[in-house]
Amino acid sequence: MTHRFYMVDVFAERSYSGNQLAVIVGAETLSDETMQQFAAEMNFSETTFVTSMPEEDGGYRVRIFTPAREIAFTGHPILGTAWVIRHHVAPEFSAEIQLNLIVGQVPVTFETSADGREVAWFLAPPMSLEATTPHEPVAAALGLSPEEIDTKAPIQVISAGTSAMIVPLCSLDALRRSKLDLEAFAPLATQGFPPLVYLFCQQTHHPQNDLSARFFFEAHGVREDPATGNGAAFLGAYLLEHQHLFEPGLSIRIEQGHEMRRPSLIMLRASMHDGAREVRVGGYVIPTLQGTLI
Repeated sequence: MTHRFYMVDVFAERSYSGNQLAVIVGAETLSDETMQQFAAEMNFSETTFVTSMPEEDGGYRVRIFTPAREIAFTGHPILGTAWVIRHHVAPEFSAEIQLNLIVGQVPVTFETSADGREVAWFLAPPMSLEATTPHEPVAAALGLSPEEIDTKAPIQVISAGTSAMIVPLCSLDALRRSKLDLEAFAPLATQGFPPLVYLFCQQTHHPQNDLSARFFFEAHGVREDPATGNGAAFLGAYLLEHQHLFEPGLSIRIEQGHEMRRPSLIMLRASMHDGAREVRVGGYVIPTLQGTLI
């Protein structure tokens, strides 16, 4: 079977920005070992493998791999994979794309922005707010002083298939200087805290945006994501819970990736409905390359 592949930039306002994603169609004929090897070969934050036909429930089965392992839920692969299905796999059934992930079925919808561009949105799966931790050990692991972490809300783990620590910082300068030291993080890891850290602050590079963010994670050493959709979803749940920055019913723009020279824009909507959180994450998807595996 010939396997088509597509490369797209997700959460990108122009080509060669945002977060890179490789999408391979025909996952039903590939072994787990082959998928992991290809993801390591691409060496992007994530690579996805999608079935060429939907399953009985109408959703397309999607497997998500980092260079090191398979993961259950992450944002830009959801949007990028849905975009590939919409434009290349099943353009006749593209009003809403259903993706079947380890965490369950995730719907992706598309809308047209005020400037006429297509925006893809995913509805985040249910998320749980978990453990909190004092500032001092986290600051040490990030190369910061404890005073550079905002005290208006806690450092907290949010989970949905995968988990990440949400860390509010006081300034853009602190965000720029942050780095994740796995050795310094080790005491936190022994307590069960994940080495996936989503940092944000209210200062921005561009005045039209609301927040700046960075995301560090462990995959054969420390890596940084230029745009993090599941981190933005976690942030939405966190902001709804603590309500120290925005009122419920928030709609904000998050910039990320400037430190990596891949500026990104992530859109976030979060509100409460009948006591439940509804969090949606959106962004632009720009195609860059397509071909076949040999």
